[in-house]
Amino acid sequence: MSDQPVHGTVAARWDPACGWRGVFITGMSGAGKSDLALRLIGQGWRLVADDYAHVFASGGVLYATAPRAIVGRMEARGVGVVTACTVAQARLSLAVELVEGAVERLPETRSRRFDGVDLRLIALDPREASVVEKVTVAIARL
Repeated sequence: MSDQPVHGTVAARWDPACGWRGVFITGMSGAGKSDLALRLIGQGWRLVADDYAHVFASGGVLYATAPRAIVGRMEARGVGVVTACTVAQARLSLAVELVEGAVERLPETRSRRFDGVDLRLIALDPREASVVEKVTVAIARL
């Protein structure tokens, strides 16, 4: 496991075929990482880690866990630190980079490397009403 946590939020959804599948949400401070995670949780997802996550490879697959100090807690901007329904570890299937403004309609395939393993990366505007559905569709396609 990496000694230093990586800046980002991780939410996961149960997949009967392979267990907890996670999405690593990245972006600048204030981009909406925790907000997107809250919306995913509202649709049945679970929190793995908010703001920082340990990301590590095992057998060519990436996994994420929360640093011990923040397990089960997340920041809801304007509300404060809240508890969330969590899962201890998830297999990462997708990375989402939160960007402001229009995103490419048909983007080239991109990835982000963690611990020597590439993870599919897509860019989304978190302010779009359909962002939760886009994450759900994107992870289901992988």
